[in-house]
This record gives sequence, C-alpha cells and structure tokens, in this order.
Amino acid sequence: MIEVLLVSALLVFRAVGALGVRRFRTWPASAAHALAVMLLVTASAHFVPAAVTAMPNHGDLVAMVPPIVPFPDAVVYLTGVLELLGAAGLVVVATRWSAAVGLTALFVLLLPANVYAALADVPFQGHAPTPLGLRVAEQVLYLAVAVWVARSADPAPARRVLHVLHPRRPQATPEPATGRS
Repeated sequence: MIEVLLVSALLVFRAVGALGVRRFRTWPASAAHALAVMLLVTASAHFVPAAVTAMPNHGDLVAMVPPIVPFPDAVVYLTGVLELLGAAGLVVVATRWSAAVGLTALFVLLLPANVYAALADVPFQGHAPTPLGLRVAEQVLYLAVAVWVARSADPAPARRVLHVLHPRRPQATPEPATGRS
C-alpha cells in the first residue's frame, strides 16, 4: 500500500514538473518529494496510540522491535522523529543530500526489525504478518529511492557546513629557492 503512495506521488510530482513547475523538473527531485510524502505517512504511525485500529499504530511498530533492542517505545518514537526530519530535509534543496544519506542509513538500520517481524510472525495492524520477501523488497525500494536521491543531490551545502565545523589548516608554503647551495 505504501509503495503505491510512493510511486503515485513520484508520478504526480513528475507530471507537475512536465507542466512547467521547476521544482519537479527532474525525476530525482520528484523522487525526493515522493519519498518525503511517504515518510510523512509512515512516520505518523509512530505516534498513533495503540487503541487506534484504523491504521498502523505505535503498538504495531513496538511489536516489530527485536527483543535485543532496549527501550522499544523510545526507539519507535525516535525513528518516527528521524523519518519526519528526513522528510523535511528531502524537500529543502540545501539539505537534500544529507537527508537522503541519513535516510539510507536509517532504512538499513530498520531492516533487522522487518526481518524479525516476519520471522517471529508479528501481526501488523491486526492482520497476518507480512512475508519476509515482501518486507525486504519494500526496504530495498526505499533504499534505492534514497540512494538515487543522494546520488543526484548536490553535496556541496553539507561540505560547506563540515568545512565551517572543521576547517582545514593552511598548508605551509615552501621557502623560495635562492639558487645557492
């Protein structure tokens, strides 16, 4: 279902770009915005009380956290916040590269929870567990879009910030040769 939202949003943004809206004139820019839309929807589930059964909720996501991970409630809230920050970062051109790289890492870190949920037969939203192959395919799709956006985005703004935080020391200039030995 969420993949349909991702692909539909991508096609809508790209169509708007084809109509002349410069923000969406490229596939990667449209993909960044589509991923942001998807993340707004998925992140909302992190904050929905377990009593709400009309959509995935906080309880569903806590159940997916492998038992080895401490503080599963806090981890679910944290990943929801990271998804929201990633979504915001994707729509701002200056932070798009950093957001896409961060989301790539987040999607990799979330993969074990999806594998655990499938192998432990954790129900999702009161339904049967999602099969492992489908869960992995979904994560690969999200990873692919994030990597595509990162590879297409300009990393220069992030480099400038890193340079301000950690400026390089000026190199010593060699003494001019005098011609005498």
